Order: sequence, then structure tokens, then C-alpha cells
Amino acid sequence: MTVHPFIEAEKQAGHSVKRACELLKVSRAAFYTRRTAAPGPRAMRDAELAEKITEVHASSRGSYRAPRVHAALQKEGDRCGRRRVARLMRQAGLEGRHRRRRQRTTIPDPRAAMRPDLVGRDFQPDAEALNVRWCGDIT
Repeated sequence: MTVHPFIEAEKQAGHSVKRACELLKVSRAAFYTRRTAAPGPRAMRDAELAEKITEVHASSRGSYRAPRVHAALQKEGDRCGRRRVARLMRQAGLEGRHRRRRQRTTIPDPRAAMRPDLVGRDFQPDAEALNVRWCGDIT
């Protein structure tokens, strides 16, 4: 966790930056350097990837999730990890559509009487008594 936003808030409130840096064990030079520094190469690459991820997600009409977006980026030649894509999608608020839940079409009547099990769950053919029990196998 970075403490620099907390120190910045303390500075805005009129408190001592020196004291806040001492309490949080951060050098003042590091605080001021980070405050005025440009974003690093990773942050810049993340911004570029976020734009490309948004384009791929929009071209899929919002249906692609991280694995498919990652595959599309790989196909375009952008080398990055799937977890990085997932993190950037989360930060951008992008989420793929889920398939709809399967609709149950046949709902058994709870008041219907149960049929008796005349076979007794024994589906083996009986060689001595032909035409007594008929069964089939779909395999």
C-alpha cells in the first residue's frame, strides 16, 4: 500500500509533511519525487493495453471475458499476461456477458403418484424366462 496519498492529504490539511513522512517512515525526497514524477513505463503500457482491451471488448459487443480478450491481443501481437488483462478489465469496469441460466421446461407434478418399480432395478436379461423383461442400452 502506498502512503503518498495520505501524506498529500495531510499536506492539504495544513499539517507538516516532514512529521507525516517521519511517522510513516518515508523520505521526504521520495514523496516529492513521486509527487512530481511522470508515470513509469509499466503505467504507460497499462494505459495503452487498457485502450486496446476496451476496443476488443467493444468489438465483441461486450461478450468477451479476460481469456478471449487475451487471445485476441495475442493474435494482434500484443504480448501480455492473462492476469494482467483481467486486472485491467476489472479496473476499467469491463465484464463479459454470462450465458443465460438454463430454463427448466419440464417440472414434475409433486402431487402425481409414483409409478411402482416392477423390475426392481434389475436390468439383466433372464435366459430362462424369455419375453418377461425387455430392456435397451443407448451406449
